[in-house]
Amino acid sequence: MFNRLEINVLPPGPRWAAQLSFRIDGEEVVAAAIGVGGRSPFAEEALPAAGQGPLRATDEGRRVVLGEPECTGGCGYLSVFVQRHGGIVEWSDWQVPVDDARPPAFHFDADQYDAELTRARAAFTS
Repeated sequence: MFNRLEINVLPPGPRWAAQLSFRIDGEEVVAAAIGVGGRSPFAEEALPAAGQGPLRATDEGRRVVLGEPECTGGCGYLSVFVQRHGGIVEWSDWQVPVDDARPPAFHFDADQYDAELTRARAAFTS
């Protein structure tokens, strides 16, 4: 069974530009790992209107930073390795801020994953 990804764009606030919220199977994964006051990826960088953003899954795979605690780099970042394996997109090999529990690996249907990226990009750029 595949996990289900939902990406939402959070409105800009006094400190940060619009950011992304990631829910996997209904659970917010980034906010839980970075804590209050931290930030998730900026929507403009993660979902660019032109071209592909860092969340795009490829056969090569890449490490993507998904969050930064309020300590701003001094205590680490939340990142995940994103890779496509045929019809599956895998998020694995999490790196977490100091003393945080690592989320498990997640596996998404590649078509659903791509559609969710497209939907979130359209919601942000419209």
